[in-house]
Formats: sequence, structure tokens, C-alpha cells
Amino acid sequence: MAKGPTYKVKFRRRREGKTNYYRRRRLLLSRLPRLVVRKTSTRTIVQVVNAQVIGDHTVASATSAELGDYGWKAGTGNLPSAYLTGLLAGRRAKERGITKVVLDVGIHPPVKGSKLYAALKGAVDAGVEVPHDPGILPDEERLAGKHIVAAYEHFQASDDSNQFSELGKKKTNITTIPSQFDKSKKAILAITKAELKKPTKKKPRAKAAPKKKVVKPKKEKPAVRPPRAVPRKPKPKKLIARDKGKKKR
Repeated sequence: MAKGPTYKVKFRRRREGKTNYYRRRRLLLSRLPRLVVRKTSTRTIVQVVNAQVIGDHTVASATSAELGDYGWKAGTGNLPSAYLTGLLAGRRAKERGITKVVLDVGIHPPVKGSKLYAALKGAVDAGVEVPHDPGILPDEERLAGKHIVAAYEHFQASDDSNQFSELGKKKTNITTIPSQFDKSKKAILAITKAELKKPTKKKPRAKAAPKKKVVKPKKEKPAVRPPRAVPRKPKPKKLIARDKGKKKR
């Protein structure tokens, strides 16, 4: 660790690896709202954020967990779901007066054709202008999930592979992902303007079942109490003369 009188402690979110403030500063200098795309192993989160002095203000947002309301039954952490999430967030932002944004991928590495740029493609198709290079966007086949179907058929042909084994136990039909994609995309594009302007409500979490209280058996009090112990009297200390025990020279 660096030491010395000139060492400056970095901001907390920089120490935790959550925010790159140099990149954030360059984005804020554009004076445009940010299209914030964040991904986890199970879902994609897309938000349109305005930076203010008192803090960031989220204008519109969407998560891949909402896609089930529009006919999506496949996983929520893949590339087609990222596109649909960006499309839904872009439509909400467009109806709330946002026409141009700048992409903010945070500390995620900018990989060509990744889920980050699939969400960007969805926002662009929703009518929001985002400065980008068209070469970084995934192709239409990957957006529709055809690569997932091809991988599933490839690994099902080989008996030694354990790929897609968990999905096979759940009886999930992966071959219908392209048709689900088209159905969900049409459903998102068919959302009325009145519904898009409404604030997104978070679904309440299911309450866990109350834990059963363990009733401890009560200790029975004895009918006759035992007699209290009498403290012993301390023995008197023996007085020893100061000169006693010393050797005479």
C-alpha cells in the first residue's frame, strides 16, 4: 500500500471497484442522460439516468425480470433478454421526453457483440439516439437467440456433454426461443403510451412463512428451597515482625 504525506485515499466506490470516476467524468461532460447498462449472471438492468448536483435521477428503467409479463419464458440472463430489456427501457424513456443518451457500461469490459451492446441495440430500435459504431452490435440471429438453439442441438447430439442438463430436467423447450423473442418484441412494441408513462412498480416479494416458535419446557420450582450457604469467616492474618527472617550480617 502506498504511504507518505502526498498519498490520497481514493473514493469508496473506486476502492470497491464499482465506479470508474475518470470514465464517469467524461460521460457527464457530454451533458446528455446516460443509458446505464448493468448485467449479472441471471438478469440485465437498463436505466436512463440524469446526473444532478443532489444525485442521479432515474428517468426510466427496465429489468429482464419484467419480460415474463410480455410472453418471455426463457432465461433472463442471455443475449435476447438483454435486447428486449433495452427495448422496453428505450420505449419508456422515449415517452418521457428522452430522445438522445450516451451509453454507460460502468466497469464492464466493452466486448463486441456482448449483452451490453444487445441492450444498446434495443434502445436504438425503440427510437432513442445513442452515439455508437454499428460494427459492435450483435447480428440479428444472435439477437433472436438462434445461437442458443444451435448450441443446444450440438450438445444434445453428444452423450458425454453435461451442457443444458439442468434445463432438460425442468423440461424447458429451448428450440422455441426465437418464436418467444418475436412474440415478446411485438408485445413490447404494442404497449400503449399511457402504460409507458406510468412509473414502474416493483413487485412485492413473497413473504416467507413465519417460523414456528419453539416452546421451551418450564423448569419446575422445588417445593422446599435448600438452605443458603453460610460464607466462611476469613482467617486472621499472622503478624510477622519486620526483622524476622532476615539474615544477620
